Amino acid sequence: MRPRQIPLGRGACRRLARGLPGLAAALWLAGPGLADPAAPQRVVSINLCTDQLALMLAAPGQLRALTRLAQDPESSVMAARARSYRINHGRAEEVYLEKPDLVLAGRYTASATVTMLRGLGIRVETFAPAESFAELRASILRMGALLGREAEAARIERRFAENLARLQRPSRGAPPVAATWAAHGYMAGSASLTGEIITAAGFRPLARLIGHGAGGFMPLEALVMADPDLVILSRADPAPAHSEAVLDHPALTALTGRAAVMQDRDWICGLPAVLDAVDRLAANRPDGARE
Repeated sequence: MRPRQIPLGRGACRRLARGLPGLAAALWLAGPGLADPAAPQRVVSINLCTDQLALMLAAPGQLRALTRLAQDPESSVMAARARSYRINHGRAEEVYLEKPDLVLAGRYTASATVTMLRGLGIRVETFAPAESFAELRASILRMGALLGREAEAARIERRFAENLARLQRPSRGAPPVAATWAAHGYMAGSASLTGEIITAAGFRPLARLIGHGAGGFMPLEALVMADPDLVILSRADPAPAHSEAVLDHPALTALTGRAAVMQDRDWICGLPAVLDAVDRLAANRPDGARE
């Protein structure tokens, strides 16, 4: 059994059109209104996830520069929109030259850069990776507050909650089991955004059944013996990488379930686009509840 890509195909698109009107456009992008005059007017992001949150919400002209990864379609779900912005490489000196009144960073962004910018008197706000739907929604609202776009953020957050509720449907009988498996044999924990996406799609995370709440490494032999109904092979890049060679191991053909490949960009940043991941996974449920 070769792992297969599960793009958002025609069937899934029809489901979105019927049940989730305007998901990609109405949910994702804020309107063109102006930011609060008291809000920051020269915003620079130095983290891929804050890049995309800011792209969702910033008023025209408010966002000045993003990281180069925001323009990479293998890393960013908003690459096309990001191409019209200047890029930065997360270096304090280049950020300073933008004369920002707000810098957006990830919690794990290079601490030296954040410390130096703050030492220069520049306001830096950091965001932690969203580890749940609740944290995802909170990040949207917080970004809206920082950018003076509270109304737009509230609309996006509300639509996200409504559409997530529509996607969450009970299984017929015991939910099937799904496992994620990534580079070096890493399995995402059940107490994570990935775990919540799997659960929302109508699966039981294998990580929960074996006590991997925080995630961990799982030997290939143990994965094969667990025999989940769906194995979600998570790749950072479609191009082969040495660390991901284990994902092509022939032992995976011993699994009786189905395997699917998803890119990290689909869920790594905790954006409203995770609803597409939920829908795509739900379409692969063996009980057919989403058909």
